[in-house]
Amino acid sequence: MSRLIARQAGSAEPIAINDDVSAGECRPGCGACCIAPSISSAIPGMPDGKPAGVRCIQLDENNLCRLFGDPRRPAACHRFVFDADLCGTHRDDALARITRLESLT
Repeated sequence: MSRLIARQAGSAEPIAINDDVSAGECRPGCGACCIAPSISSAIPGMPDGKPAGVRCIQLDENNLCRLFGDPRRPAACHRFVFDADLCGTHRDDALARITRLESLT
């Protein structure tokens, strides 16, 4: 079964992914990686990046990245991939673990 994970930049068309988290793909609507870590590079709408714990301005109301597939998406975001050990089995796990990792760096 597929679920909405993001919207293609400049389009209302959703991008669907397999919602089997064990397959190594993001949990639809999680958004933890767009909230917990700091991002030092510019983000459209956030020219100085974002501090840890602050919701990215490009994260929509469904916790989907508005810049997914857009070349303006920061490289740090593009490189961040689902990792079961980091993301856990629930969004709350991911938020707590990424926040902890951020505090150690």
